[in-house]
Amino acid sequence: MNKYHQLLHRIVVSGKEQENKKGSIRYLLNEALVLTPSDLLDIFEGHGIARKKLRAELRLFMEGERNVEKYRQEGITWWDYCGQTLVNSYPTYFEKLPSLIERINREKRSSKNYVLFLGSTDVETNQAPCLSLVQFQIDGGELVLSAYQRSSDANLGLPSDLYHLYLMARQINLPLKSITLNLANVHIYKNNLERTRALLGGKEGIRFDLNV
Repeated sequence: MNKYHQLLHRIVVSGKEQENKKGSIRYLLNEALVLTPSDLLDIFEGHGIARKKLRAELRLFMEGERNVEKYRQEGITWWDYCGQTLVNSYPTYFEKLPSLIERINREKRSSKNYVLFLGSTDVETNQAPCLSLVQFQIDGGELVLSAYQRSSDANLGLPSDLYHLYLMARQINLPLKSITLNLANVHIYKNNLERTRALLGGKEGIRFDLNV
């Protein structure tokens, strides 16, 4: 199994159970995925990811687009539950990313930690970002990308976040050494458990429910 599927397996086998306002989950705390380019290739080739939609989503995030209708026009419907506008969500923070990427490419300082912070807690929100921090570091002429995630839906959100981080890394004019995603709480909703087992058993075309 690739490293992502290994994490799913650990949640299924060893996860604790908890009730929250979205439903019942099976979860693990303080997990980390340390992924080389070959690990990422294994995950993206072995797990269905909506690459075209996720590329469009990241582009809209980086443009600061908050109108949900603009996402719907790209076939992205998973933000519909937020209403018409994304308030204090990913576009609020990702619109700062183009200038940060330009700075990294211009400076390329190995002594500098380039950081994008997400998720202020003191303003109105209809979907606080689950991804809280992305850090870009240069080690021996290679890019090391590290991220912290406060909460991660292992079935739907996590593969998307990994692909977004990969797309960010591709915009840095350096070879990628690794992406590390630190997961404070990574979970599977109980209504998706059987389908997760089927996915790990090799069944293709699995679709998971979005819990909001």
